Amino acid sequence: MTPRHVLISGAGIAGPTLAWWLVRYGFRCTVVERFAELRTGGQNIDIRGAAREVLRRMGLDDEVGARGTGEIGTRFVDCDGRAVGEFPQTPGETDGPTAEREVLRGQFAELLHERTRDDVDYRFGVQVDRIEQPADGAARVTLTDGTTLDCDVVVLAEGINSRTRGRLADAFGVHERRLGVSIGYFSVPRVPADAQDGTWWRWYNATGGRSITLRPDNVGRQRVTLSFRSAPVAADLRSMDAQKDVLRRRFAGAGWQSDRILAALPDVDDLYLEDLGQVRADRWSDGRVALLGDAAWCASPVSGMGTSLALVGAYVLAGELAAHVHHQDALARYEERMRPYVTRAQKLPPGAPGVMHPRTRLGVAALRTAFRVAAAGPLRRFETTLFQPPADQFVLPDYRHLRAVETATTEKG
Repeated sequence: MTPRHVLISGAGIAGPTLAWWLVRYGFRCTVVERFAELRTGGQNIDIRGAAREVLRRMGLDDEVGARGTGEIGTRFVDCDGRAVGEFPQTPGETDGPTAEREVLRGQFAELLHERTRDDVDYRFGVQVDRIEQPADGAARVTLTDGTTLDCDVVVLAEGINSRTRGRLADAFGVHERRLGVSIGYFSVPRVPADAQDGTWWRWYNATGGRSITLRPDNVGRQRVTLSFRSAPVAADLRSMDAQKDVLRRRFAGAGWQSDRILAALPDVDDLYLEDLGQVRADRWSDGRVALLGDAAWCASPVSGMGTSLALVGAYVLAGELAAHVHHQDALARYEERMRPYVTRAQKLPPGAPGVMHPRTRLGVAALRTAFRVAAAGPLRRFETTLFQPPADQFVLPDYRHLRAVETATTEKG
């Protein structure tokens, strides 16, 4: 008997997680990635609630913990770096802005690749060019290098701006919502002499709808975000130099650590600029093609749920494919299980992300006062409203009874 074959487009977090589970259910997996090699850059990601349980079932929880950034909590600061509100990491798996499992995106991607590369056919530097779905057989996928593959299911585990999904947008009924904030992500050297370059995530608000954050990592650098209220700008800035120029102009004179950060920009080689947005799709599958992760439901970094949804979605999709002989039944059940969870994750806190980017001095002062009072205890509900994603509002299905032999058959029709 020939194992069912699943082609996965995207070697980030969702794709390799899906491949990990499918291999254990007896599937054959091919993962294609348009970049020439595994992308190991990126900022902190957190893993909470149901996604943390997925890690445990994969046997990776301790390894992710060992690769943690060391962040101990979140500190909101004024222009002199003085704390106006501190929110330490708590033992709970869903509380607060700093999760118990904080890891660099690239290091987590490396771990997933390490655990799957011996069992999965990874193909870097290629992407899906065309998908044909005959009525009576497998999907035929043509890659950009001319290779053709017959697949029982094709999964697009790509990003918010998924190119493959874009060519099939009418099939899924995709709607994009822009949130009016753009963010530049990059890293700068840690300053050993600066005691503040420690283990707290520091968050500073400036007038003009701007914020600056610095987060620790485990490789001797500080992870920077520069976010600002804006109409979409990233799509029109193809070069990194143009992106740096926008950040220089936007954050000139912003205060706190802005001079240090802007002075480091010429040497930055890991800048990523994006316009925050969300993706909603009317359907997550069309025939044998399914969406997973941000390509299906990007909730935006504001939600704090991106990685958690990717892990949980991959786990559920793999389990349903293993539990059903026919792909249409599996994909329908996958969407039925995940849709309510995604809908909750996409409901951002009231006023977000604008509330965290006040334009005026009065607005900045009011936000700092709110953080100061919340950190003191009486308004702890304010912290919960802003920083507690619905990561635990999902009960993971249990697929552990499934065995590889039950899926080792070629699907017909």
